[in-house]
Amino acid sequence: MRVLGIETSCDETGIAIIEDGRRIIASEVASQIDVHAAFGGVVPEIASRQHTECIHQLTDRVIEKAGGRPDVVAATHGPGLMGSLLVGVNFAKALAYTWRVPYVPVHHIEGHIFSVFLAESAPEFPFLALIVSGGHTLLIRCDNPHQYELLGTTRDDAIGECFDKVARLLNLPYPGGPSIQRAAETGDPKAIAFPRAMASSDSLEFSYSGLKTAVLYKLRENGHKTEDVAASFQYAAVDILIRKTRAALEKTGLPALVVAGGVAANKHLRERLAKDIPVPVFVPPFSLCVDNGAMIAAAGHSLYIHGKTGDLSSTARATWPIA
Repeated sequence: MRVLGIETSCDETGIAIIEDGRRIIASEVASQIDVHAAFGGVVPEIASRQHTECIHQLTDRVIEKAGGRPDVVAATHGPGLMGSLLVGVNFAKALAYTWRVPYVPVHHIEGHIFSVFLAESAPEFPFLALIVSGGHTLLIRCDNPHQYELLGTTRDDAIGECFDKVARLLNLPYPGGPSIQRAAETGDPKAIAFPRAMASSDSLEFSYSGLKTAVLYKLRENGHKTEDVAASFQYAAVDILIRKTRAALEKTGLPALVVAGGVAANKHLRERLAKDIPVPVFVPPFSLCVDNGAMIAAAGHSLYIHGKTGDLSSTARATWPIA
């Protein structure tokens, strides 16, 4: 069975067809980084217009590469930017209606969770999921497919959002994650002892706004190299993730960890996961860390075989709890 996945929750237009939930047949992603770089972040109205301009051409290209139409259409229904979501949802529903195939609404976070099932080695349920991206920092207990419990989230900035804001403070290019990682390669991660908000509490929630503010105050002092600030910030930001994740594993006793989302591509995070996490860790390939259609198709395939389909009256949701 082949599933077409459509992802337009933010600033990437992702279209893909996968087979049997595991094999990518064709995939295309149109990034809007260059468009939004001048503003230092995503402008919602521009993002939705960019999706409208390229979604039809990307879909035609994927169908041509795959050699035919899919058996099921799946699309991200939320959470995300409402204008961007509506472009993908309405386009996907039109395809499903025209082709007379089933339609499956997909939760964006569930797409990230299922991105690991497109890798060579995949976990078995149950496992703990750490989702880290520009808009999300979540710890999720995954007992069975589509059965989740939210253990912790951020009280303010998501980690990816914090990377973007700190990069702006350091006059580094957007997006902040890759820019800070490059600058940190020649910096000293122990040069500045940045705070770890809530890191020692029993709560599994996160807070990154204080870390961003600490960087701002430190930059008002003279004599700090950009590379040292970037490396020390990155070390502190990732250290919070590792501490909270270890605490969640200890509390739940879950036998494996899945890490997904854009920040999962961070080299320092991957090194810390390999070094400091006591259970097997599953991380998707770099190409599947950013938003993409393949992860939506993978989640859509599982939802479909578990009888969780939608109808053409359903619409996008800017907010949508994962649990």
